[in-house]
Amino acid sequence: MRYFVNLGGSELPVDVTTLPGGGFEVQLDGKRIDADVVMLPDALSVRIGHRVLDLTVEGKPPRVGAVAGGVRAYVDVESERQRAAASASTGARAGGSGTVVSPMPGRIVKVLVQQGGEVALGDAVVVVEAMKMENELRATRDGIVGKICVKEGDRVEGGAVLVEMQE
Repeated sequence: MRYFVNLGGSELPVDVTTLPGGGFEVQLDGKRIDADVVMLPDALSVRIGHRVLDLTVEGKPPRVGAVAGGVRAYVDVESERQRAAASASTGARAGGSGTVVSPMPGRIVKVLVQQGGEVALGDAVVVVEAMKMENELRATRDGIVGKICVKEGDRVEGGAVLVEMQE
């Protein structure tokens, strides 16, 4: 899976491949990185080369805070799938209206917002299952949820309107 990591205005592509033995192969900007990750109860233990760091992550994507070695940094992380879904959603809505549409045919797994609820740009609003993968579709702007056009279990086509924001 490809991720786009933005740190201080500089975007780096990060490719993470799960290996059959459970490890990961990581490429940063096309260069292979010798890395290993072990899940701890409250953190991640990350080995990069010969250096080991305990990494604590806070927040929710796309804006994530990370603390390692006593240093805190905030990064924006977006998966290739999230970027494609956002791009499809942006292309299908007119004039930044805030309408969230399904970028692909699928089944509604979960509606994460309520009519009249506040959402911020990038907040997850609906989970759509397509090809056995769950995809979080996100708010295209800050605002108030005006209309929810689907319910859990509904089947939708690509381009179907899922959530409309109030004008």
